[in-house]
Amino acid sequence: VQLQAFGGGLVQAGDSLRLSCAASGRTANAWTMGWFRRAPGKEREFVAAIRSGSTSYADSVKGRFTISRDNAKKMLYLQMNNLKPEDTAVYFCATSNRVIWSELHNHNFYDYWGQGTQVTVSS
Repeated sequence: VQLQAFGGGLVQAGDSLRLSCAASGRTANAWTMGWFRRAPGKEREFVAAIRSGSTSYADSVKGRFTISRDNAKKMLYLQMNNLKPEDTAVYFCATSNRVIWSELHNHNFYDYWGQGTQVTVSS
């Protein structure tokens, strides 16, 4: 399984950006897919996840970010609206077939990771 994230960039506070993640290889529509991010000097943190149409978000992005997927195209998306400087980070997509719902936020349950795409939000 290979994942490739793209769509990052430099934007101003209040702007929108959409990240994409292309999956290839032996994935399944039932697999959980998620977005994580790592800001400079901070630990990797959960952003959002989706499985079988159900979604989950970190409190810090709830109401501003929307995760979605196109199973036919094997694509994962993260629509980010009203971006804030604190959203600045490298964003990673990830997937796994062993993530349980109660551990969606736990990066240890995700086996496959994309290379990351940088999002920088200026104030």
